[in-house]
Amino acid sequence: MMNDPLKALLDAGVLKANTFPENSRYHGTDIGILVQDGRMPVAYLKRRFIPGPERFAVIQEHTVAEGDRVDNLAAQYLGDPELYWRLCDANGVMHPEELTERVGAKVVITLPEGVPGVTDAE
Repeated sequence: MMNDPLKALLDAGVLKANTFPENSRYHGTDIGILVQDGRMPVAYLKRRFIPGPERFAVIQEHTVAEGDRVDNLAAQYLGDPELYWRLCDANGVMHPEELTERVGAKVVITLPEGVPGVTDAE
């Protein structure tokens, strides 16, 4: 059995398993360790599954205008340009530029994943 110092530190809680900031799409994503015989262990991010549209409560829509950029939309509607990935998730796109490439397209603005809207609240 190979002595893995990185795994030992993670298991002991000495190192944080995920140091991505809260506004990162990778915040909370688990870290895996790839161990292969005779090689150094390699840390990697485990897969992040994109939530389905039913996980988002729509609060408004934005109609794309010429020159719109997804980071600017995130800053305008979510208060942080680095939250552009939330717009991507809620609108089911993989590439941010898809949201603003067509003038007149609708971009839904939502609450964070899993947060119920007014009509969804019990």
